[in-house]
Amino acid sequence: MVNGQSSMVNVKKYPFSCLCITLIWILSLMPFFPETPLDNVKFIDKWVHFVMYGGTFTVLWIEYTLKHKTADYEKLFFWAFLAPILMSGVLELLQEYCTGGCRNGDWLDFAANATGVLIAAILGLLMLRFSPKR
Repeated sequence: MVNGQSSMVNVKKYPFSCLCITLIWILSLMPFFPETPLDNVKFIDKWVHFVMYGGTFTVLWIEYTLKHKTADYEKLFFWAFLAPILMSGVLELLQEYCTGGCRNGDWLDFAANATGVLIAAILGLLMLRFSPKR
């Protein structure tokens, strides 16, 4: 398949995951973030990171489980575990060095993102294990 067609197939197979990933990119690179009443909650930004990445990649695992009868664990390791963590690192670096000081990269944000991805992977593996298709 031509590269563009391959990407379109993935968007059709995983529409909710692609939408969530796009939203993460947009929210991560917005030059500002509006104030909310929750700003006073300790570590609220870390919880937001954890929920964004955990939720997004749980959605990916759900879509994968619904569409595949057998699991390709090598692909899952890359696309549902390693790639999201790498994406998180890239976004933190972009925030630090490419937003003109409007945003800053944070290693604790990266850790919260990676923890969300890890929890999503554990939930995803459990879904695959106990899926009625298997």
